[in-house]
Amino acid sequence: MSSARALDIPDRAYKYRSTLIRCARVEWGLAAPVATFAAQLHQESLWRADAKSPVGAGGLAQFMPPTANWLPEVAPQVGKADPFNPGWALRALTAYDLWLWKRIQATTGCDRMAMTLSAYNGGLGWLRRDVRLTKTLGLNPRLWWKHVETVNAGRAKWAIKENRGYPRRILFLLEPLYEKAGWGKGVCP
Repeated sequence: MSSARALDIPDRAYKYRSTLIRCARVEWGLAAPVATFAAQLHQESLWRADAKSPVGAGGLAQFMPPTANWLPEVAPQVGKADPFNPGWALRALTAYDLWLWKRIQATTGCDRMAMTLSAYNGGLGWLRRDVRLTKTLGLNPRLWWKHVETVNAGRAKWAIKENRGYPRRILFLLEPLYEKAGWGKGVCP
C-alpha cells in the first residue's frame, strides 16, 4: 500500500463509525479515545472486516484465535469469540485495550496508551519484560517514549521493529488523521 493511500481514511471506515463510538463509550465512558481506536483499526486491517494476516490473525481488529477465544473470560460482555463479525471485533478491541490499560502504569496517558498498544501488538508478557529491563538499565519504566521503547528484552529484530513502530504510527500519524476528520479525541496531544 502506498504511504499516501495509508493516510486516507477508507470509505468503509465510516460504515463502522457509529458502532465504534458506541462500543468505545460503553467500555471507556463518554471520554473514550475514539480517534485512537479508529487509528488502531486502520493500522490493524485498514477497516477490512475480512482481513486475514499470514500468521492467522483475523477480522477488523486482527485477533489471533487464542486471544479471541480467551477474551470472553476476562471481558464476558464481548460474548463468544467472533473476530470476523465487525460488531464483535469493535467491542472486543475496546474491551481488550481497556483490560490492558488497567494493567499498565505510566506517567502520562500518551505513554500508557503507547504501552497498551505495544501489549496489544506483542503481548503483555513482553511489555512487562521490557519494563523490568528498562528499570534495570536505569531508565524510567513509566515512560514509553525514549525509555521503554528503547529496550528489547529478547524479541527477534523484526518483532521489536514492528512492535515499536506500532504505537508510534497509531498515535502520531493515524490518530491525528481521525481527530481532524471529527472522530473524537485521541490520547496523545
